[in-house]
Amino acid sequence: MAKKNRFIPAPRKADSEYKPATLKDLLSSDILEKLKSQADEMKAEEKKKKEEQELMKAEARKQEQKKLDNNFEHLFENSNLDWKKYK
Repeated sequence: MAKKNRFIPAPRKADSEYKPATLKDLLSSDILEKLKSQADEMKAEEKKKKEEQELMKAEARKQEQKKLDNNFEHLFENSNLDWKKYK
């Protein structure tokens, strides 16, 4: 039988020696700071929108509950029908 030629890969350099260039390394510090500040602003804006939506939902629930509290049919259906307790 014929011998199989086995390929032996060349040994790699240690990870600490070889580091590919990242986008952070390529950008200047002022551009990097601008991008960070813009990201922070976007996060704050999104948080503010989320809080506003929650407030609007809470207000809508409050209005709906107020509307239902004024509706006699709803109050009658959801009331305790055991009137013997109050005799």
